[in-house]
Amino acid sequence: MPEYDPVDPPVALTIAGSDSGGGAGVQADLAAMRAHGVFGTSVVTATTAQHTRGVEDVNPLPADHVASQYAAVADDFDVGAIKTGMLATAELVARVTESVADADAPLVVDPVMVAATGDRLLSPAAEDAYEALVAAATLVTPNADEAAVLTDEPVETPADAEAAGRALIGFGADAALVKGGHLDGESGDRDVVVDTLVCAGGADGAGGDGTDPTVDRFETPRIDTDATHGSGCALSSAIAARLAKGEPLREAVGAAVEEMTEAVRRGYDVGEGPGAVNPTALGEE
Repeated sequence: MPEYDPVDPPVALTIAGSDSGGGAGVQADLAAMRAHGVFGTSVVTATTAQHTRGVEDVNPLPADHVASQYAAVADDFDVGAIKTGMLATAELVARVTESVADADAPLVVDPVMVAATGDRLLSPAAEDAYEALVAAATLVTPNADEAAVLTDEPVETPADAEAAGRALIGFGADAALVKGGHLDGESGDRDVVVDTLVCAGGADGAGGDGTDPTVDRFETPRIDTDATHGSGCALSSAIAARLAKGEPLREAVGAAVEEMTEAVRRGYDVGEGPGAVNPTALGEE
């Protein structure tokens, strides 16, 4: 009889919606965590009826049930990092903020607010509720449109992205990664994606030591495809997984940004609409 030979991986937690099409949400989060050798746990905030062509229906789960899921995971697992994705309603944003308040783990907040079409996904009340969650974040990872919603300022250039990152750490976040997938690079260059990381108070983004913020810009090749569904979920989950493994924040962000190029390049060509990124390409040496 083979001898029991278990492994003891780091644990991460995703708090997000379920994507019935499999390309984003909890499904992408868990795949990205697994690709990094991290055991993924989950709190489902909403179910969706969606596919590669769009979202047909969203059903937010009761806030009490979401809180119960979180309590069950936190009671049993040594969670090394937490990430949040789609929270759907003001009540869920507030309840999740309350749930994670005492967590002794890095918190990555992916503020899912704006669809790829540019449509706003949340009510104004839910957008406003994000202020407290951003303040609790180790890292907040908005795209340009979401950064504009959070800061109430346009984000159209890498310089705007830096200004938005500085504003977000002014709200209380330790660090902000403003993703540049929707932006031109420097001097209008469309061949590269420029992601901007602003860290408060110290080189690792731990925050609060009174020094000026540090700013890093990561330039990666732009892949000519519309198949980017799930890219934000995969990126934030990759960062959370690396944090769960003990990597410093700036190192975790830089590595995750770099490997996203391959996740997009080797994306999934499934369904009748644009495909999705490939989280299994993350974490590969």
